[in-house]
Amino acid sequence: MAMAMAMAKLLSFLFYLLLHSNVGEGFDVRQHLSTVSRYSAAKELANNGYVPSTIPEECTPIHLNLVARHGTRSPTKKRMRELDRLASHLEMLVNDAKHEAEKGNLSLEKIPAWLWGWLSPWKGKQRGGELISKGEDELYHLGIRIRERFMDLFNEEYHPDVFTIKATQVPRASASAVAFGMGLFSERGSLGPGKHRAFSVISESRASDLLLRFYDICETYKQYRENREPAVGKLKEPILDQISSALVSRYQLNFTRQDVASLWFLCKQEASLLDITDQACGLFTPSEVSLLEWTDDLEVFILKGYGKSINYRMGLPLLQDVVQSMEQAIRASEEHNDPGTYEKARLRFAHAETVVPFSCLLGLFLEEAELARLKHEQPLELPPKPPQERNWRGNVVAPFAGNNMLVLYTCPTNNTSKYFVQVMHNEVPVPLLGCDGSDFCPFEVFKVSHPSNSQDTSGDETLTLNSVQRIYVLQEKIVNPHLAHNYNSLCSAKLEEPQPISVTSKFFYWLFSKKIDDEASSHKTKLEL
Repeated sequence: MAMAMAMAKLLSFLFYLLLHSNVGEGFDVRQHLSTVSRYSAAKELANNGYVPSTIPEECTPIHLNLVARHGTRSPTKKRMRELDRLASHLEMLVNDAKHEAEKGNLSLEKIPAWLWGWLSPWKGKQRGGELISKGEDELYHLGIRIRERFMDLFNEEYHPDVFTIKATQVPRASASAVAFGMGLFSERGSLGPGKHRAFSVISESRASDLLLRFYDICETYKQYRENREPAVGKLKEPILDQISSALVSRYQLNFTRQDVASLWFLCKQEASLLDITDQACGLFTPSEVSLLEWTDDLEVFILKGYGKSINYRMGLPLLQDVVQSMEQAIRASEEHNDPGTYEKARLRFAHAETVVPFSCLLGLFLEEAELARLKHEQPLELPPKPPQERNWRGNVVAPFAGNNMLVLYTCPTNNTSKYFVQVMHNEVPVPLLGCDGSDFCPFEVFKVSHPSNSQDTSGDETLTLNSVQRIYVLQEKIVNPHLAHNYNSLCSAKLEEPQPISVTSKFFYWLFSKKIDDEASSHKTKLEL
């Protein structure tokens, strides 16, 4: 009888582990960390259903634009202090549970062993946010892969005017640029065993970096974000409350909503930076991880993505800079300039707040109907709640080292257009709705009535061309709609005071379950484009 009871307890325990373990077959928590995901995890999630365009053999790349996020980094000083507070609170919860166990009110068997005496791995650190070795590795190998993929572009001697490298003044971004450059130009110099060479990284002041830190300068956006952040917090609360109730029942510890938020943050840091998935991450079931990931994705969507047009339209200076660099490359090609006299790559290293708006300006991660709504200034629905599928996932949109590349090709024998642009996200060609679902966009051709009417908008002398000038389909269908807006007018405008707006029960049911709806209906606010 005793043996049967012991066997029953063992089976029950094994069943419990099966239900609540994140290490179950087919589920890797490292692929569900939203924008805290490492680049390697994001690459594994690439959509393999899309078949990229076949680039004709006669087409040659003549210019490359890169907009990349910094690599995997340590938590910031502010978040490290949060983890120290979490450690103190967990100690209090465990001690309370120990006292209750001594009274015979609960069992300590359900408390995970790692919680006893847990301290933050970053305890005692005075600084944070720096690029870690994994992040260096991500950018270093990205540089090597890009060089190998586009050998025709990177086959000549380095010069800072030929290969322009820019980064924000934030150390993790400039360090990412250095790691990338070390990979890109490895074995191209004479420094050390790796035959490295020195190269230049340009940074603008944080206070005036219009191209890579436009979000710091745009007053309209800063006001929008300040107004909207509390509402985003309210959107998360029902999910955090639901999961905290589940954790209290599961582990017999009085976890609060804030505990769950901090434990989820710890989970992301442990899994992404330390490859630890059986501690904080192990507290949550796969379905709970998916819900927490979704709340993070909502935040990115609302505050950085398609949730409001100012989020991405403030990135117009960056988009214009990309287009201008391609126009200059076309002029150099038309004039048959000598190698080494014109720019072949413009490489930029910044942050998620840069990469996400730029992706939105290109129209990535949209369905056809959503693109139509944006063109008519209509709001988009939020990314659907799990288990529904969604295009908008933070770990794909902007993981650590996430990037967009636009590669300009010349195709001399093509009958319709001479120049094409291929768009890639995280090194994978992606279809653009603005280019009829193709990742390889042709240029439209128009003839200049008189050469002297053609002005170089970059400030150079008037160009006299023996052939026609060409405009991109990319610029006509993707760039031009945004150019109807002006950065200064967009970012100087005052937002209207938010008005309380009721929400329909149908929309609220979509966002949360009926039970959560009944408990938190007063927290939901309407999102406008």
